[in-house]
Formats: sequence, structure tokens, C-alpha cells
Amino acid sequence: MTLQDKGPRDDRWYLNIMAPNTKGDKFAWLDPTSIYINAQAFNDLLDDLLADLKAGEVECDVVAGLDAMGFVLGAALAARLGVGFLPIRKAGKLCVDTDKVSFGNYSGRTQDMEMRMPAYGPGTRVLLVDQWVETGGTMDGAIRLVERQGGVVAGMVAVAIEENERTDGYRASYPCVSAVMQGSRWQTECNSQTLSSFTTYTPEAAFPQTKR
Repeated sequence: MTLQDKGPRDDRWYLNIMAPNTKGDKFAWLDPTSIYINAQAFNDLLDDLLADLKAGEVECDVVAGLDAMGFVLGAALAARLGVGFLPIRKAGKLCVDTDKVSFGNYSGRTQDMEMRMPAYGPGTRVLLVDQWVETGGTMDGAIRLVERQGGVVAGMVAVAIEENERTDGYRASYPCVSAVMQGSRWQTECNSQTLSSFTTYTPEAAFPQTKR
């Protein structure tokens, strides 16, 4: 799909340019970074997420991005919202005092993640951002880190939040915004972890425009 073919703004056209996994089961089943490469796609994604946050009256004092791809989306949203950005990192990366939790990631492996300590005052509203929420284990670790410092989880944002028992609990407890909207064919395809757009995917569809 070219930019000229993208159609109406509300069709989430940019989801069509996400890349399928070509490296096997130990990797995520798709790669949304082609959205970030393409300026129009990235800005349309941010516009849609911000519009949905506004419609849901979701407010925050800081955006926290989950290591690693949540940094890309989270930092961009923080800049648009005019608030600061807090990285929640894999363990062993920060050179300051940290709090640490263990969690099970989408591949079933147990990992540790850390947040600087202290990061904010009690009652600070923290918007949690990750690229994709599959099993919800990484997000669970982030929630525990935020709340242990007296923060309030203001909501969650992702390109997609798959539907399962844990993520259903998140939706019941927090405002959740994703480019993949519940009830859409995109949500059904994400739940089954395959997209119909994979059959026509070409990397060239996401190539950034060059300036001469």
C-alpha cells in the first residue's frame, strides 16, 4: 500500500505495513517498527492514539515506556503530550538506585526489569506505554514498579493489546488505548497472531520518503 492509497484517516491504514516474523518462534510474531520508519504512518499512529486518549479523558503527569520498543512510542507520545518520559528498563542497565521486579514475558521466559528510585512523588499519574501487549507479563511488572513508588497507573497505550484473561483484567481496571481497536477485524487477527496483510506485505511500502 502506498501513501496515496491509504484511504480514510480512521481506517488505521498503517497497520497494513507491519512486517511478519521471518526468524522463528523465539521472536515476536510481527514487527511494527515499519510504522515508525514511515513519517506519515508514525504521525497518523500518534494522532489516533492521542485522539483516543483525549476522548477517554486520560490524563497523566509522566509517560513510562517499557524496554525496549516502548521507548520509541512512549517518548513520542510524551513529547506530544508535553510531559516527561520515564524509561522502565531491563535489569542491570541503570547506574542509579533502582527498584526491581521479575516477570514472565511473551516467550515464557522470566526476566527482571528496573525503574529508577525515586522517580516521582506519591500520586503521580503514570501512563504506561509498550509497543505490543501479548500475554501482559511485562505490563504486570511495570504496574508493580509504578505502584510501589506510590504512583497511579493513569492508563496503558500500545499499538495492539491482544485479548486474553490478563489483558481483559487490565481493560477492566485501567483506561487502555491501542491503535488496534476492539471489535475490529484487526483485533481478531491479532488475537490469532496472523494478519491478512502479511500476504501482500512488502518492505518497500514503509520506505521513508527521501528528500533531494
